[in-house]
Amino acid sequence: MGIQAVVNGGLGRKVGTIEGAFLSFLIGTAALFFLVLFAGKGSLLAFSEVPKFQLTGGLLGAFFVVVMVLVVPKVGVASALMAVIVGQLLMGSLIDHFGLFGGQRFPLDMQKSIALVVMLGAIYVFNMK
Repeated sequence: MGIQAVVNGGLGRKVGTIEGAFLSFLIGTAALFFLVLFAGKGSLLAFSEVPKFQLTGGLLGAFFVVVMVLVVPKVGVASALMAVIVGQLLMGSLIDHFGLFGGQRFPLDMQKSIALVVMLGAIYVFNMK
Protein backbone atom coordinates (compact mmCIF):
# COMPACT_ATOMS: atom_id res chain seq x y z
CA MET A 1 0.00 0.00 0.00
CA GLY A 2 2.87 2.37 0.63
CA ILE A 3 4.11 2.16 -2.93
CA GLN A 4 0.58 2.46 -4.31
CA ALA A 5 -0.04 5.56 -2.21
CA VAL A 6 3.04 7.42 -3.43
CA VAL A 7 2.54 6.30 -7.05
CA ASN A 8 -1.11 7.39 -7.06
CA GLY A 9 -0.23 10.63 -5.27
CA GLY A 10 2.35 11.47 -7.93
CA LEU A 11 -0.06 10.53 -10.70
CA GLY A 12 -2.71 12.79 -9.19
CA ARG A 13 -0.30 15.73 -9.03
CA LYS A 14 0.49 15.33 -12.74
CA VAL A 15 -2.95 14.67 -14.24
CA GLY A 16 -5.41 15.79 -11.53
CA THR A 17 -6.90 14.05 -8.52
CA ILE A 18 -9.96 12.45 -10.06
CA GLU A 19 -8.15 11.79 -13.33
CA GLY A 20 -5.35 10.06 -11.44
CA ALA A 21 -7.82 7.89 -9.56
CA PHE A 22 -9.57 7.09 -12.86
CA LEU A 23 -6.31 6.05 -14.54
CA SER A 24 -5.38 3.93 -11.54
CA PHE A 25 -8.72 2.10 -11.68
CA LEU A 26 -8.62 1.83 -15.48
CA ILE A 27 -5.24 0.11 -15.45
CA GLY A 28 -6.31 -2.08 -12.53
CA THR A 29 -9.52 -2.99 -14.37
CA ALA A 30 -7.55 -3.96 -17.46
CA ALA A 31 -5.26 -6.17 -15.37
CA LEU A 32 -8.25 -7.81 -13.67
CA PHE A 33 -9.96 -8.33 -17.03
CA PHE A 34 -7.05 -10.44 -18.24
CA LEU A 35 -6.83 -12.30 -14.93
CA VAL A 36 -10.52 -13.19 -15.15
CA LEU A 37 -10.16 -14.11 -18.82
CA PHE A 38 -7.17 -16.41 -18.40
CA ALA A 39 -7.21 -17.51 -14.76
CA GLY A 40 -10.76 -16.94 -13.51
CA LYS A 41 -12.55 -19.95 -12.08
CA GLY A 42 -15.75 -18.32 -10.78
CA SER A 43 -18.84 -17.01 -12.52
CA LEU A 44 -19.39 -13.29 -12.99
CA LEU A 45 -23.04 -14.07 -13.68
CA ALA A 46 -23.45 -15.03 -10.02
CA PHE A 47 -23.27 -11.33 -9.07
CA SER A 48 -27.07 -11.20 -9.24
CA GLU A 49 -27.23 -13.64 -6.32
CA VAL A 50 -25.10 -11.70 -3.83
CA PRO A 51 -26.47 -9.14 -1.36
CA LYS A 52 -26.46 -5.73 -3.05
CA PHE A 53 -24.24 -4.13 -0.39
CA GLN A 54 -21.45 -6.49 -1.47
CA LEU A 55 -21.43 -4.78 -4.86
CA THR A 56 -20.39 -1.45 -3.32
CA GLY A 57 -16.75 -2.51 -2.94
CA GLY A 58 -15.76 -0.78 -6.17
CA LEU A 59 -17.32 2.49 -5.02
CA LEU A 60 -15.55 2.24 -1.68
CA GLY A 61 -12.29 1.46 -3.48
CA ALA A 62 -12.72 4.46 -5.79
CA PHE A 63 -13.40 6.71 -2.81
CA PHE A 64 -10.29 5.37 -1.07
CA VAL A 65 -8.06 5.97 -4.10
CA VAL A 66 -9.37 9.53 -4.59
CA VAL A 67 -8.82 10.34 -0.91
CA MET A 68 -5.30 8.90 -0.97
CA VAL A 69 -4.44 10.84 -4.14
CA LEU A 70 -5.58 14.01 -2.33
CA VAL A 71 -4.08 13.31 1.09
CA VAL A 72 -0.67 11.71 0.43
CA PRO A 73 0.89 14.82 -1.18
CA LYS A 74 -0.26 16.89 1.82
CA VAL A 75 0.65 14.67 4.80
CA GLY A 76 3.02 12.05 3.36
CA VAL A 77 2.72 8.33 2.78
CA ALA A 78 3.46 7.21 6.35
CA SER A 79 0.92 9.51 8.01
CA ALA A 80 -1.76 8.67 5.46
CA LEU A 81 -1.19 4.94 5.85
CA MET A 82 -1.16 5.15 9.64
CA ALA A 83 -4.56 6.85 9.50
CA VAL A 84 -5.85 4.24 7.05
CA ILE A 85 -4.63 1.31 9.13
CA VAL A 86 -6.02 2.66 12.40
CA GLY A 87 -9.28 3.57 10.65
CA GLN A 88 -9.53 0.05 9.26
CA LEU A 89 -8.84 -1.43 12.70
CA LEU A 90 -11.46 0.81 14.33
CA MET A 91 -14.07 -0.10 11.71
CA GLY A 92 -13.09 -3.76 11.88
CA SER A 93 -13.50 -3.70 15.65
CA LEU A 94 -17.01 -2.26 15.33
CA ILE A 95 -17.94 -4.79 12.65
CA ASP A 96 -16.62 -7.62 14.84
CA HIS A 97 -18.23 -6.32 18.02
CA PHE A 98 -21.71 -6.05 16.51
CA GLY A 99 -21.38 -8.89 13.98
CA LEU A 100 -22.25 -6.50 11.16
CA PHE A 101 -22.73 -7.57 7.53
CA GLY A 102 -23.45 -11.14 8.56
CA GLY A 103 -20.11 -11.64 10.28
CA GLN A 104 -19.49 -13.57 13.46
CA ARG A 105 -19.45 -11.51 16.68
CA PHE A 106 -16.11 -10.93 18.41
CA PRO A 107 -16.88 -8.57 21.32
CA LEU A 108 -14.66 -5.56 21.92
CA ASP A 109 -13.08 -5.98 25.35
CA MET A 110 -10.94 -3.68 27.49
CA GLN A 111 -7.63 -4.98 26.10
CA LYS A 112 -8.70 -4.34 22.49
CA SER A 113 -10.10 -0.93 23.41
CA ILE A 114 -6.82 0.08 25.07
CA ALA A 115 -4.86 -1.11 22.02
CA LEU A 116 -7.04 1.06 19.74
CA VAL A 117 -6.51 4.11 21.97
CA VAL A 118 -2.74 3.50 21.95
CA MET A 119 -2.79 3.37 18.15
CA LEU A 120 -4.69 6.67 17.99
CA GLY A 121 -2.07 8.11 20.33
CA ALA A 122 0.68 6.79 18.06
CA ILE A 123 -0.77 8.71 15.12
CA TYR A 124 -0.82 11.86 17.24
CA VAL A 125 2.78 11.40 18.41
CA PHE A 126 3.98 10.51 14.91
CA ASN A 127 2.51 13.72 13.50
CA MET A 128 3.57 16.10 16.31
CA LYS A 129 5.67 19.01 15.14
